[in-house]
Amino acid sequence: MNALTRGMYEGLAKGLNDAAGDFSVRAVVLTSEGDHFTAGNDIVDFMDNPPTSDSSEVAAFLASLLNFPKPLIAAVKGNAVGVGTTMLLHCDVVVASSTANFSMPFVTLGLVPEAGSTFLFPSLVGYQRAAKIFLTGESFSADDALGMGLIAEIADDAFATATIIAEQIALQPPQAVINTKALLKARNHESVAAVMKAEFEIFALALQSDEAMEAFMKFMAKKGSS
Repeated sequence: MNALTRGMYEGLAKGLNDAAGDFSVRAVVLTSEGDHFTAGNDIVDFMDNPPTSDSSEVAAFLASLLNFPKPLIAAVKGNAVGVGTTMLLHCDVVVASSTANFSMPFVTLGLVPEAGSTFLFPSLVGYQRAAKIFLTGESFSADDALGMGLIAEIADDAFATATIIAEQIALQPPQAVINTKALLKARNHESVAAVMKAEFEIFALALQSDEAMEAFMKFMAKKGSS
């Protein structure tokens, strides 16, 4: 289910940073193989190698998202868990299939949200709705996500639709596109960067806590019995 490991984070960060520096790349589509976008972080990988420093692969990926200067489009199907949902808050256009299911169960795992989501998500959907989702860990559907404004549209083939949008953008004057994205993001960029830093510091501490370790073990036991 595309659970994210350190190596995958490293590859994602490199891909985005390379695309940012390549003038021939006009837009990027994030998508997935298989039935699910991502099951979130690989818990075993996280337990063995907790990302507790600013130089970690996770931090590098989040920074690449925050600073990516070109249009970033996502095509989502199936489960988008944890960072699978929070990364979408940095995308410019998100297309989802009707099978998409979103969740951010950080508190359930004894952690805190990341990727600037404690700033971006309530700004998008309102404090009450964001608090309910974060604090209960509940999931929500593609229809819910559309109503919230987390996604732009629902399509039978999310990747095909996302590709069409990327191709339409690629035909536009590239510098005008980059400048327009910069203006759209300018109001919140520094605030998001500051929140991301605070989230990461608390996330790193939480990862090493007894509370998180107990939650991880419960998760692994549940997974093993399913």
